[in-house]
Amino acid sequence: MDLSLPPRVTPRAFERLAEIGANDAGKALRVAVEGGGCSGFQYQIDLDEVAEGDLILEGEGQKVVVDEVSLPFLENAVIDFTEELVGSRFTIENPNASSSCGCGVSFSM
Repeated sequence: MDLSLPPRVTPRAFERLAEIGANDAGKALRVAVEGGGCSGFQYQIDLDEVAEGDLILEGEGQKVVVDEVSLPFLENAVIDFTEELVGSRFTIENPNASSSCGCGVSFSM
C-alpha cells in the first residue's frame, strides 16, 4: 500500500498565480527536481504547460504541476509564495531534505 502524500500548495501560492495571470495565459506553475546545485538536487520552478503524466494540483482556478520523476522527491512538501525584503518568490518546504543551501534552491536527501 502506497501511503505517500503529494505536495500541498498554499492559498497564497495560488493567489500569486492568479495575480500574474498564469492560467489566463494557459500556463501552470511547474515544480521539478533536478540533479545539481551545491547540495546534490535543485528545484526548478517555471511557468509551463501541463504535460501528460503530470500531477495537477488545482486551487482558485490555478494549477501547479509536478512531473512523475520529481514527485517522490516532493512527497509531503509545501509549495508557498513568500515576500521578503530581498524579493518575492515561490518556495518549497520539503520534509524529505536532510539539508539545504542558504538560497533554498538546492538540497540533499
